[in-house]
Amino acid sequence: MLVEEIMKTDVHILSSDQTVQDVMDLFKDKRVRHAPVVDDGKVVGIVTDRDLKEAVPSRFTVAPKGEPYKKKVAEIMTANPVIAHPLDFVEEVAMIFYEHKIGCIPVVSNQQLVGFLTETDLLYTFIELTGAHQPGSQIEVRVQDRSGVLYEVSKVFQHQNVNVLSVLVYPDRENKASKILVFRVQTMNPLAIINELRKENFDVLWPSTPQVNE
Repeated sequence: MLVEEIMKTDVHILSSDQTVQDVMDLFKDKRVRHAPVVDDGKVVGIVTDRDLKEAVPSRFTVAPKGEPYKKKVAEIMTANPVIAHPLDFVEEVAMIFYEHKIGCIPVVSNQQLVGFLTETDLLYTFIELTGAHQPGSQIEVRVQDRSGVLYEVSKVFQHQNVNVLSVLVYPDRENKASKILVFRVQTMNPLAIINELRKENFDVLWPSTPQVNE
């Protein structure tokens, strides 16, 4: 999946010569927590709600409150922010969020702002990819880390005529020779699938159901 598929294109922007009061008004009116700072069509910074909180005095302060609100955006923004390209892969951008500990990123093409991506956008995309927003059940299976094993497990779902909404693959922390397959399936009663998987000698980790010795 590409960034251009999930980014927001209707972006609320600021300029570096606007004031802290302008930032407050924008965040309140548009109900946003981040905004790119754009001068002459080029992204020069980012302002977040954290920057705003640090710039505005406490409501308990006895100092005059007028001056801090007149500060320029250039004084409180994070300059030269990390940027993404619309053709970047979402997974790669998610790593940038993690490594740089950021909550948003401007999307730039040909030196022009074309979109904006936040951690909320990434989270919702993950929810969609896992199928967690759709009714269904989750089944976790431990398998050997070898070629063809996903196909073998998938045949069980096919035989049970159950639609698979998503598949995730995790490393097995207990055994490096294994993987954990996490299936999201379109059924509210996965018992028949679980029994069939166990008959085929697959190790079902979740849901954990009692096993009856025959």
